[in-house]
Amino acid sequence: MATTTSAPRTDESRGDKPSSRNFIQQIIDADRAAGKNGGRVHTRFPPEPNGYLHIGHAKSICLNFGLAREYGGKFNLRFDDTNPTKEEQEYVDSIIDDVRWLGGDWEDRLFYASDYFQQLYDWAVQLIKEGKAYVCDLTADEVRAHRGTLSEPGKNSPYRNRSVEENLDLFQRMEKGEFPDGTRTLRAKIDMASPNINMRDPVMYRIKHASHHRSGDRWCIYPSYDYTHGQSDSIEGITHSICTLEFENHRPLYDWFCEALRIHHPQQIEFARLNLTYTVMSKRKLLQLVQEKHVAGWDDPRMLTIRGLRRRGYTPEAIRAFCERIGVAKFNSTVEMAWLEDAIREDLNERAPRVMAVLRPLKVVITNYPEGQVEQLDAANHPQRPEMGSRTVPFTRDLYIEADDFMEDAPKKFFRLAPGREVRLRYAYFITCCEVVKDKSGNITELRCTYDPATRGGNAPDGRKVKGTIHWVAAPHAIAAELRLYDHLFKTEYPDDAPPGKTFLDNINSDSLEIVRNAKLEPSLAVATSGQHFQFERLGYFFTDPDDSKPAKPVFNRTATLRDTWAKEAAKE
Repeated sequence: MATTTSAPRTDESRGDKPSSRNFIQQIIDADRAAGKNGGRVHTRFPPEPNGYLHIGHAKSICLNFGLAREYGGKFNLRFDDTNPTKEEQEYVDSIIDDVRWLGGDWEDRLFYASDYFQQLYDWAVQLIKEGKAYVCDLTADEVRAHRGTLSEPGKNSPYRNRSVEENLDLFQRMEKGEFPDGTRTLRAKIDMASPNINMRDPVMYRIKHASHHRSGDRWCIYPSYDYTHGQSDSIEGITHSICTLEFENHRPLYDWFCEALRIHHPQQIEFARLNLTYTVMSKRKLLQLVQEKHVAGWDDPRMLTIRGLRRRGYTPEAIRAFCERIGVAKFNSTVEMAWLEDAIREDLNERAPRVMAVLRPLKVVITNYPEGQVEQLDAANHPQRPEMGSRTVPFTRDLYIEADDFMEDAPKKFFRLAPGREVRLRYAYFITCCEVVKDKSGNITELRCTYDPATRGGNAPDGRKVKGTIHWVAAPHAIAAELRLYDHLFKTEYPDDAPPGKTFLDNINSDSLEIVRNAKLEPSLAVATSGQHFQFERLGYFFTDPDDSKPAKPVFNRTATLRDTWAKEAAKE
């Protein structure tokens, strides 16, 4: 198992920028000092349009675009669209939108590997003419059997020594569509005894009679990713091809193609991909979750796709801060989910206005408060940011508080409401519980309390203190809303570590979503619009659902819970 990076627990450890530059910056610094590429820095993000982006892709986007911006260079967005049977325009559109949302700016440099299909074909012909590529008739299974193992060399294909003329003829006929799928491939002629299996005559082209989402039916042969990737980088003038570690063993092949073709040769540099606890990053597994309806879709807020994070209420600033904080390393490790959650809390703590909402309402009647009277109390929108202003909240005889904020037989250290105890209502008054009303089944239905008119604003003129402060909403003015409370999609830190006979699906957390359908919100939220952030005091950060929320029927997604510091600070007031 990979090592786990624990989440930082102090502001200093979370916020400090590393004093030394990461190894990729050091490489680029050295290249620029040596005058390599004329001092240019040109990076790219090259997704395959066969799925939606996830948090791991966000790290790569932020790294590539960040490097280009740091050095005053350029950044490309390019789709490596070489497999028409798995690619869709839907994925292309979502990737463009997500990269732009994250802050990536490719200006006018949006490219597709399919733009280069003719050039790639011409280069393949060049390699054939130079005796560096050949047409092979082995099936996929036969190719695997000939490839060998890590300890045993491979065996040459019986078609490896075809003449240049025969290879050219067969390749041209492949391009014209004369042969069925899977009957022939074009392979690079490198070294079947290489200790690097990727160098054992890799496939450059395969036959696929499939329509491409951009080139249509123009081609029935498609280049492999390994053949396409480096040449696309070269065409675009990329200087530093930043890849994740799984491509490290592919680098010699990347280099071989550039050198064999005698074209501009970018430098491939590998870094550790992002792994997070309580989630899976495999596109195949994410697709399985969606197709088998374990989640509501690619934008389900429990998914660590960019779409899911956006719908949950994550901000691009928080994701960029998270990616910067975890840094760039050469060795794989697993980062605790708490790092990501810390990043969104810190971001929303600064920007989210405070409001009051009650998830599980318990009615409170202030018996000594005049019936029909309504007071408008002043409430700050942010305790540390006066520039965000304030709002008024109505106070009436009938209120709602959280059911959890009352306990009939309370222990000594329970500092909220209980029979005979006094607490502070946030922004309002001190109240004391005098009577508990129950139904025939013994369930508590109502609390009857008294208030102290002298404590308006939450302070007692006689100097007496209370240890508990709770939130509330005025019952006659409350807005009913649906709240969606999200937790980790998986119940274990490492979902892939399933016992024998089980899969990652057996680690799904059945309690990852709780829907609260009758929450009560303060009336200021009546005008909340789609995509707004709020801190529901003492409850967490919430986001107006961009799809399901309507003016008369608001729906809020919980983005993140709070640390339990608010009550301590409020008690000091």
